[in-house]
Amino acid sequence: MMSDGFNSDLLYQELEQLLEPFGQTHLLRTWSQLTEEQRKQLAQQIRELDLALLQRLYEKRHQVLDVSGLLERASPPRAVRLGSHYQGIPLEEARATGEQVLREGRVATLLVAGGQGSRLGFPHPKGMFPIGPVSGHSLFQIHIEKILARSRKAGRPIPLALMTSPATHQETVTYLESHRRFGLSAADLYIFCQGTMPSLDASTGKILLGSPDSLALSPDGHGGMLAAVIRSGTLQRLRERGIEYLFYFQVDNPLVDILAPEVIGYHVLSGSEMSTEVVAKQSPFDKVGNLVQVDDRLYIIEYSDLPPELAQKRAPDGSLLLWAGSIGVHVINVEFLFRVAELADALPYHIALKKVDYYDPDQGYVKPTVPNAIKFEKFIFDLIPHAKNAIAIEVDATRHFAPLKNAPGAEKDAPEHVRAQMVAVHRSWLEANGAIVEDGVAVEISPLVALDADDLRDRIPKNWRITEPIFLSPEFISAWTSS
Repeated sequence: MMSDGFNSDLLYQELEQLLEPFGQTHLLRTWSQLTEEQRKQLAQQIRELDLALLQRLYEKRHQVLDVSGLLERASPPRAVRLGSHYQGIPLEEARATGEQVLREGRVATLLVAGGQGSRLGFPHPKGMFPIGPVSGHSLFQIHIEKILARSRKAGRPIPLALMTSPATHQETVTYLESHRRFGLSAADLYIFCQGTMPSLDASTGKILLGSPDSLALSPDGHGGMLAAVIRSGTLQRLRERGIEYLFYFQVDNPLVDILAPEVIGYHVLSGSEMSTEVVAKQSPFDKVGNLVQVDDRLYIIEYSDLPPELAQKRAPDGSLLLWAGSIGVHVINVEFLFRVAELADALPYHIALKKVDYYDPDQGYVKPTVPNAIKFEKFIFDLIPHAKNAIAIEVDATRHFAPLKNAPGAEKDAPEHVRAQMVAVHRSWLEANGAIVEDGVAVEISPLVALDADDLRDRIPKNWRITEPIFLSPEFISAWTSS
């Protein structure tokens, strides 16, 4: 018996009864070493497990998703290609519709930011990474300032729903509050936390401990957004606010054109329940999800599941038949999310073999050198086949897609690549307005100054020659216009 009515023996028996039918009683081997609080924590984690689901997932771990039937009928997705119309909808009409919907307060943003910066060698939430090429501003600041800029254009606040993970939640909250949410009102920020799944030993199916008092838990993937946004009440609060559409994006891409009116407009005018931004693949084997159409539905097929002969198949004009690469940016109807949340198979778990550090009561902490564990994740793109009238909207990869994935020095998607791409975009905006930027000079433009080249018109000196790194902030513009 322990303090405050806490009965350790009864709790142990309860947990043992839960775990024994599934062969997981090893999770209690550290029990005698734990304090009362540690026992409560471990007990809570065990109670939250769906042990029957974990057993089914492990038993089916070798089942490979057979996409051959889908691929036999796969064709390019219905899409808005760059420079073309969709169903006779001109770009100008789509943009005007998107701007109207934004003015009417019917759109919110949803930012998925549960990842740590581990692969970057950055021991914090990835959203805190200082990616601004001149300013050093973080991904979070850049994204939020884009939302604020769109809010000012719309003449009304646009809320941000921000999904964290247990590993990033508290540090994210503290960081944003310490920076006063970079100007975003507290009333317009909805932070919610995604769920977790335990890692299983690949050879035995045993749930791994991360420490003596905790399971080895990982975020349940960006698809965990669906359950989390509903469970937290965030989606209901947004609906009560009049929100009908969510602009969904991931934290690692600072070039996302957040709340792009033409994208929202095409989504609304086409009657789509879920639209997705894509880029034209540069080669048949680009490591991106392939958006394809099968009958009347759109699907994303992982590059690893796409047979080489189909990946290389060409259209009559010589272009790739399956050309559309997914970049994780979507516009989603709120009511669609409520509907699909009731479908048990809307978001299946994907299985991955990974290296997972764990705690063994006999060996202590173990750091594997080879993949040793099975992780389970859900992916948001698995919702696309359930969406009516889903469409793809092509964007220019050089201007809108620069994912930050890898540590400095990596071959691609490293900080130096992302910053160079940001500089190139902002340089093009300046040159479109008559500026001359000398070779090798880094330039950066705050979203609060401009979201595109048109926003800079008549706001910078004519024939301006830029010879040293410069960050165009609102203060810089204000100082120039008042001088």
